[in-house]
Amino acid sequence: MRRPIAAPRLIAESQVQISESEHTPMGSISFIGLGGMTNAIAARAVKGGNTVELIGRDAAKAKSLAATLGGGATAGTFGAVPTGDIVVLAVPYTNAAQVAAQYGSALAGKVLIDISNTFNADATRVVTPEGTSGAQEIAKVVPESAHVVKAFNTVFGHVLAQDGSRDVLFAGDDAEAKAIVSAFITSLGLRPLDAGGLEMARWLEGVGPLLMGLARNGAGFNIAVGINTLN
Repeated sequence: MRRPIAAPRLIAESQVQISESEHTPMGSISFIGLGGMTNAIAARAVKGGNTVELIGRDAAKAKSLAATLGGGATAGTFGAVPTGDIVVLAVPYTNAAQVAAQYGSALAGKVLIDISNTFNADATRVVTPEGTSGAQEIAKVVPESAHVVKAFNTVFGHVLAQDGSRDVLFAGDDAEAKAIVSAFITSLGLRPLDAGGLEMARWLEGVGPLLMGLARNGAGFNIAVGINTLN
Protein backbone atom coordinates (compact mmCIF):
# COMPACT_ATOMS: atom_id res chain seq x y z
CA MET A 1 0.00 0.00 0.00
CA ARG A 2 1.28 3.44 -0.89
CA ARG A 3 2.00 5.91 1.89
CA PRO A 4 -0.33 8.92 2.42
CA ILE A 5 0.56 12.12 0.59
CA ALA A 6 1.95 14.95 2.67
CA ALA A 7 -0.06 17.82 1.19
CA PRO A 8 -2.82 18.58 3.74
CA ARG A 9 -3.53 22.12 2.61
CA LEU A 10 -4.34 20.89 -0.89
CA ILE A 11 -6.61 18.12 0.39
CA ALA A 12 -8.51 20.51 2.61
CA GLU A 13 -9.09 22.97 -0.20
CA SER A 14 -10.29 20.22 -2.53
CA GLN A 15 -13.36 19.78 -0.35
CA VAL A 16 -14.53 23.34 -1.00
CA GLN A 17 -17.16 23.88 -3.69
CA ILE A 18 -15.89 26.56 -6.05
CA SER A 19 -17.85 28.32 -8.78
CA GLU A 20 -16.42 28.67 -12.28
CA SER A 21 -15.65 32.33 -11.65
CA GLU A 22 -13.55 31.67 -8.54
CA HIS A 23 -9.90 30.59 -8.68
CA THR A 24 -8.66 29.32 -5.32
CA PRO A 25 -4.86 29.43 -4.85
CA MET A 26 -3.56 25.90 -4.41
CA GLY A 27 0.11 25.59 -3.68
CA SER A 28 3.22 24.79 -5.66
CA ILE A 29 3.15 23.20 -9.11
CA SER A 30 6.22 22.04 -11.03
CA PHE A 31 6.15 21.42 -14.79
CA ILE A 32 8.68 19.09 -16.40
CA GLY A 33 8.64 20.02 -20.08
CA LEU A 34 8.37 23.38 -21.80
CA GLY A 35 5.94 22.84 -24.69
CA GLY A 36 2.59 24.33 -25.58
CA MET A 37 0.62 22.37 -22.98
CA THR A 38 2.92 23.59 -20.21
CA ASN A 39 2.49 27.15 -21.44
CA ALA A 40 -1.33 26.84 -21.47
CA ILE A 41 -1.71 25.10 -18.11
CA ALA A 42 0.97 27.17 -16.37
CA ALA A 43 -0.61 30.43 -17.54
CA ARG A 44 -3.90 29.38 -15.95
CA ALA A 45 -2.03 28.21 -12.84
CA VAL A 46 -0.34 31.58 -12.40
CA LYS A 47 -3.64 33.38 -12.96
CA GLY A 48 -5.23 31.13 -10.32
CA GLY A 49 -2.64 32.14 -7.73
CA ASN A 50 -0.54 28.97 -7.81
CA THR A 51 3.23 28.98 -7.38
CA VAL A 52 4.75 27.70 -10.62
CA GLU A 53 8.14 26.12 -11.32
CA LEU A 54 9.20 25.39 -14.91
CA ILE A 55 11.77 22.67 -15.62
CA GLY A 56 13.36 21.67 -18.90
CA ARG A 57 16.64 20.52 -20.40
CA ASP A 58 16.93 23.98 -21.99
CA ALA A 59 17.53 26.18 -18.94
CA ALA A 60 17.42 29.39 -20.95
CA LYS A 61 14.01 28.49 -22.38
CA ALA A 62 12.72 27.69 -18.88
CA LYS A 63 13.86 31.09 -17.62
CA SER A 64 12.34 32.85 -20.61
CA LEU A 65 8.99 31.14 -20.15
CA ALA A 66 9.01 31.92 -16.43
CA ALA A 67 9.63 35.59 -17.20
CA THR A 68 6.84 35.61 -19.77
CA LEU A 69 4.35 34.03 -17.37
CA GLY A 70 5.25 36.35 -14.50
CA GLY A 71 3.39 35.93 -11.24
CA GLY A 72 6.53 34.74 -9.47
CA ALA A 73 7.04 31.76 -11.80
CA THR A 74 10.55 30.35 -11.50
CA ALA A 75 12.85 28.10 -13.52
CA GLY A 76 14.05 24.91 -11.87
CA THR A 77 16.95 22.61 -12.64
CA PHE A 78 16.31 19.53 -14.76
CA GLY A 79 16.89 16.39 -12.70
CA ALA A 80 16.75 18.13 -9.32
CA VAL A 81 13.92 17.54 -6.84
CA PRO A 82 10.91 19.55 -8.08
CA THR A 83 9.67 22.10 -5.57
CA GLY A 84 6.00 21.47 -6.35
CA ASP A 85 3.67 19.23 -4.38
CA ILE A 86 2.15 18.53 -7.81
CA VAL A 87 4.46 17.67 -10.71
CA VAL A 88 3.04 17.93 -14.22
CA LEU A 89 4.94 15.58 -16.53
CA ALA A 90 4.50 17.44 -19.82
CA VAL A 91 6.78 15.52 -22.16
CA PRO A 92 5.94 13.30 -25.16
CA TYR A 93 4.80 9.76 -24.41
CA THR A 94 7.82 8.35 -26.23
CA ASN A 95 10.12 9.45 -23.41
CA ALA A 96 7.71 10.13 -20.53
CA ALA A 97 8.48 6.91 -18.63
CA GLN A 98 12.19 7.41 -19.26
CA VAL A 99 12.11 10.93 -17.81
CA ALA A 100 10.07 9.76 -14.81
CA ALA A 101 12.55 6.94 -14.19
CA GLN A 102 15.45 9.37 -14.50
CA TYR A 103 13.95 11.54 -11.76
CA GLY A 104 13.54 8.46 -9.59
CA SER A 105 13.47 9.24 -5.88
CA ALA A 106 13.14 12.98 -6.64
CA LEU A 107 9.44 12.25 -7.27
CA ALA A 108 8.89 10.53 -3.92
CA GLY A 109 5.76 11.83 -2.19
CA LYS A 110 4.69 13.83 -5.23
CA VAL A 111 1.40 13.81 -7.11
CA LEU A 112 2.50 13.24 -10.71
CA ILE A 113 0.11 14.33 -13.47
CA ASP A 114 0.72 12.59 -16.80
CA ILE A 115 -0.69 14.64 -19.67
CA SER A 116 0.82 12.67 -22.56
CA ASN A 117 -1.01 11.37 -25.61
CA THR A 118 -0.16 7.85 -26.73
CA PHE A 119 -1.42 7.87 -30.31
CA ASN A 120 0.59 6.89 -33.37
CA ALA A 121 2.07 9.21 -36.02
CA ASP A 122 -1.20 9.75 -37.88
CA ALA A 123 -3.27 9.89 -34.67
CA THR A 124 -5.56 7.02 -35.62
CA ARG A 125 -4.89 4.66 -32.69
CA VAL A 126 -3.06 4.37 -29.38
CA VAL A 127 0.28 2.57 -29.41
CA THR A 128 0.26 1.13 -25.89
CA PRO A 129 -0.30 -2.64 -25.57
CA GLU A 130 -3.82 -3.88 -24.87
CA GLY A 131 -4.71 -3.66 -21.20
CA THR A 132 -2.35 -0.85 -20.25
CA SER A 133 -1.75 2.87 -20.81
CA GLY A 134 1.02 5.41 -20.85
CA ALA A 135 0.06 6.53 -17.35
CA GLN A 136 0.23 2.97 -16.02
CA GLU A 137 3.66 2.49 -17.59
CA ILE A 138 4.85 5.66 -15.85
CA ALA A 139 3.40 4.45 -12.55
CA LYS A 140 5.62 1.36 -12.76
CA VAL A 141 8.86 3.37 -12.70
CA VAL A 142 8.18 6.03 -10.05
CA PRO A 143 8.67 5.60 -6.29
CA GLU A 144 5.90 3.82 -4.38
CA SER A 145 5.05 7.03 -2.54
CA ALA A 146 4.45 8.93 -5.80
CA HIS A 147 0.91 8.86 -7.18
CA VAL A 148 0.23 9.08 -10.92
CA VAL A 149 -2.95 10.76 -12.17
CA LYS A 150 -3.86 10.99 -15.85
CA ALA A 151 -5.30 14.40 -16.79
CA PHE A 152 -5.41 17.17 -19.40
CA ASN A 153 -4.73 14.94 -22.43
CA THR A 154 -8.38 15.27 -23.53
CA VAL A 155 -8.08 19.03 -24.17
CA PHE A 156 -6.10 20.71 -26.95
CA GLY A 157 -3.46 23.10 -25.60
CA HIS A 158 -4.65 26.01 -27.74
CA VAL A 159 -8.18 25.48 -26.38
CA LEU A 160 -6.89 25.51 -22.80
CA ALA A 161 -5.15 28.78 -23.57
CA GLN A 162 -8.48 30.43 -24.37
CA ASP A 163 -10.61 32.03 -21.68
CA GLY A 164 -13.54 30.09 -20.28
CA SER A 165 -14.19 26.85 -18.47
CA ARG A 166 -13.51 23.44 -20.01
CA ASP A 167 -14.06 19.91 -18.76
CA VAL A 168 -10.90 18.07 -17.72
CA LEU A 169 -11.23 14.30 -17.38
CA PHE A 170 -8.83 12.56 -15.02
CA ALA A 171 -8.15 9.11 -13.58
CA GLY A 172 -6.01 7.68 -10.79
CA ASP A 173 -5.86 5.02 -8.11
CA ASP A 174 -5.20 7.13 -5.01
CA ALA A 175 -8.19 9.04 -3.60
CA GLU A 176 -6.11 11.75 -1.93
CA ALA A 177 -4.04 12.33 -5.05
CA LYS A 178 -7.21 12.65 -7.12
CA ALA A 179 -8.68 15.12 -4.61
CA ILE A 180 -5.53 17.22 -4.97
CA VAL A 181 -5.64 17.11 -8.76
CA SER A 182 -9.37 17.90 -8.76
CA ALA A 183 -8.76 20.97 -6.62
CA PHE A 184 -5.87 22.04 -8.84
CA ILE A 185 -8.03 21.75 -11.97
CA THR A 186 -10.74 23.81 -10.27
CA SER A 187 -8.16 26.49 -9.39
CA LEU A 188 -7.53 26.86 -13.13
CA GLY A 189 -11.16 27.79 -13.75
CA LEU A 190 -11.82 24.35 -15.25
CA ARG A 191 -14.26 21.57 -14.30
CA PRO A 192 -12.69 18.32 -13.06
CA LEU A 193 -14.45 15.05 -13.94
CA ASP A 194 -13.26 11.86 -12.25
CA ALA A 195 -13.26 8.88 -14.65
CA GLY A 196 -12.18 6.30 -12.06
CA GLY A 197 -9.03 4.28 -11.43
CA LEU A 198 -5.81 4.49 -13.38
CA GLU A 199 -6.96 1.63 -15.61
CA MET A 200 -9.31 4.21 -17.15
CA ALA A 201 -6.29 6.14 -18.41
CA ARG A 202 -6.22 3.92 -21.50
CA TRP A 203 -9.67 5.16 -22.46
CA LEU A 204 -8.79 8.77 -21.70
CA GLU A 205 -5.75 8.36 -23.93
CA GLY A 206 -8.09 7.00 -26.59
CA VAL A 207 -9.86 10.36 -26.63
CA GLY A 208 -6.79 11.75 -28.43
CA PRO A 209 -7.43 9.90 -31.71
CA LEU A 210 -11.16 10.61 -31.30
CA LEU A 211 -10.54 14.36 -31.05
CA MET A 212 -8.15 14.28 -33.99
CA GLY A 213 -10.70 12.36 -36.07
CA LEU A 214 -13.42 14.86 -35.26
CA ALA A 215 -11.12 17.79 -35.99
CA ARG A 216 -10.04 16.41 -39.36
CA ASN A 217 -13.53 15.47 -40.48
CA GLY A 218 -15.45 18.69 -40.18
CA ALA A 219 -15.47 19.77 -36.54
CA GLY A 220 -12.20 21.70 -36.77
CA PHE A 221 -9.55 22.01 -34.12
CA ASN A 222 -11.29 24.60 -31.96
CA ILE A 223 -13.25 21.91 -30.10
CA ALA A 224 -13.34 20.41 -26.62
CA VAL A 225 -14.77 17.28 -25.07
CA GLY A 226 -17.49 18.04 -22.52
CA ILE A 227 -20.05 16.27 -20.37
CA ASN A 228 -23.66 17.36 -19.94
CA THR A 229 -25.17 16.48 -16.58
CA LEU A 230 -28.89 15.89 -17.00
CA ASN A 231 -31.11 16.41 -13.97
